[in-house]
Amino acid sequence: MAAPATASAFLAALRAEGLTVVTYPGWETHNRNHKGPWGPVHGVVVHHTVTKGTANTVRICREGYSTLPGPLCHGVIAKDGTVHLIGYGRTNHAGSGDPDVLRAVIDERPAPVDDEATTDGNRHFYGFECENVGDGTDPWPEVQLDAIARASAAVCRLHDWGPRSVIGHREWQPGKPDPVGFTMDSMRDRVEARLADKPKPKPPATKPTPPAKPKPAPPKQPVVSLARLIAAARRDPAQQGTPVSYAGARIVEEALAAEGLLAHSLIDGHFDTATRTAYGRWQARQGYRGADADGIPGRQTLVRLAARHDFTVAA
Repeated sequence: MAAPATASAFLAALRAEGLTVVTYPGWETHNRNHKGPWGPVHGVVVHHTVTKGTANTVRICREGYSTLPGPLCHGVIAKDGTVHLIGYGRTNHAGSGDPDVLRAVIDERPAPVDDEATTDGNRHFYGFECENVGDGTDPWPEVQLDAIARASAAVCRLHDWGPRSVIGHREWQPGKPDPVGFTMDSMRDRVEARLADKPKPKPPATKPTPPAKPKPAPPKQPVVSLARLIAAARRDPAQQGTPVSYAGARIVEEALAAEGLLAHSLIDGHFDTATRTAYGRWQARQGYRGADADGIPGRQTLVRLAARHDFTVAA
């Protein structure tokens, strides 16, 4: 039995697990608590959304339907592995399920076949909706499966739970098929591997530590011109012909690749369509939306990227 974690602790746990997390305004208090209690909590339920497109999926899960008001989960896990936090508290995700399954989750043992729907799951479970059509052919990218395991492990770490605290909707509520496309046993194996990956303490020193040597001066950081990047990003390849290489563009591409936003094979020193798309994803990660995430560098987002990847920004 565990009281739900605070919203801030939940967010911190997800980020500590190495996840990219996007939060939406008011997510910490967007819930259905007026319909009943949330807690004690006992586990995590994994779903698929039966939707296409991340923006559309997040909107539906935030707002819900006329017959099922939102939020429909705590977080939406997109195809690219980003976790979108849309609500916190009681959410309309699990519905009524089998009390024998709940007891198995609490005891952290294999769950029996669900054949009852008499227990309120919205009260007792965290829920992640995962972007997938659910027809058995829509693929599950590895980055998304890894994010599902990391998100589930993050909640388990918060409450000192094991992988048996993570179940699929189909294991909880009779008649539900989700998630389709991977087995929950394989997902629990991933969660178990994550939970086993704990930092190891350093062994005690066996020899006296020698006096520290003077540290050499740090190398001078490369400088990237914001103006040149903007000009390169706005070039029309159809009209301009072969793009001109710029060392600063390559520095930014390498930083975007290190962030997992650009394939290493696309690093070429040109701020072309692929680089602009990757930079738009970086802007979205910083909270920009719509025209503000168009892939054309701005000072604030470039300075943030520079701080993480050891370069400086010039005008």
